[in-house]
Amino acid sequence: MALIDFGGEKETVVTRKEFPIAKARKTLKNETIAVIGYGVQGPAQALNLKDNGFRVIVGQDPRFQNDWKRAVTDGWVPGKTLFDIPEAVRRGTIIQMLVSDAAQRQIWPVVKANLKPGDALYFSHGFSIVYRKQTGVVPPKNVDVIMVAPKGSGTSVRRNFLSGAGINSSFAIAQDATGRARERCIAVGIGIGSGYLFPTTFEKEVYSDLTGERGVLMGALAGIMEAQYDVLRQNGHTPSEAFNETVEELTQSLIRLVDENGMDWMYRNCSATAQRGALDWKPRFKKAVMPVFKELYRAVKSGKETRRVLSVCGKKNYQKQLEKELAAIHNSEMWRAGAAVRSLRPEKSSGTAGIAKGAKGVGGRTSN
Repeated sequence: MALIDFGGEKETVVTRKEFPIAKARKTLKNETIAVIGYGVQGPAQALNLKDNGFRVIVGQDPRFQNDWKRAVTDGWVPGKTLFDIPEAVRRGTIIQMLVSDAAQRQIWPVVKANLKPGDALYFSHGFSIVYRKQTGVVPPKNVDVIMVAPKGSGTSVRRNFLSGAGINSSFAIAQDATGRARERCIAVGIGIGSGYLFPTTFEKEVYSDLTGERGVLMGALAGIMEAQYDVLRQNGHTPSEAFNETVEELTQSLIRLVDENGMDWMYRNCSATAQRGALDWKPRFKKAVMPVFKELYRAVKSGKETRRVLSVCGKKNYQKQLEKELAAIHNSEMWRAGAAVRSLRPEKSSGTAGIAKGAKGVGGRTSN
């Protein structure tokens, strides 16, 4: 465990250097990892584990034909490495619950009925376990309950693996029935391509994750962008100018400077006018949104947000409603302007192209 100082507070972090892929393979040499769900995180984690030399199978409900066909296209063979969910759980020893949070509640009775003593029940989000009163997901006492939560979408998990960069993940153990829960957890975390593993708890992970998604990472970001774009348009700026000053400069320039060396580094590499204005207005924005974030965190911690997720996402017509909401964003003037601006960029290879066979990922193993 590496001890790292995070702004005055020291934390222990697991790195690939101290827990290399060879050690992870040895730890799990007698294990079969069953990835349940081939939607968002499932493909990335399954393929990364497979490419890193672990024994992996996929469990997918064949009624969801798009996901089943995608698994077949990615090389999983029905009856050999691709099964329905009950059979995959029976064959696996580490069961990765990678269907959506709402779907976990629906499939849990089938998963529970096919678990074996000594299995490890793996999650990439604390949702089902922390809000067990709402989800009904209560694991039996004779299985390990572990979590590795990558700090990125499935697409990012796969892309970073193929580039060799890896992705940061948090990990936690909720139940250690075998005495091996921690080493199994870390081994799988390294296997899926984590560059660093930060210890947490199921509770802290889900509280921070739900707050982050609704806040800075997605909800707040989209809302702030729309507000600024609308104000610029109301004051006579063209769609391209409003989009460039709201989105394009952030995503194509400034956020990359923040990624390189922090917010102050970005400020240092901007004009004096931009620096002064940003420093003067930052406290005002923080004061304005602080009450919203406090309300958001309370809603997450109380379970209010999860009740909404389970209620809305569990409806039969949810996909139609989702497509309607996303189409409204896609067809808005701001994002139509964005499509036009993106079309002017120089062509470059897609980050998903490396999913093809023969690409090398974290651990240096060539895909099969």
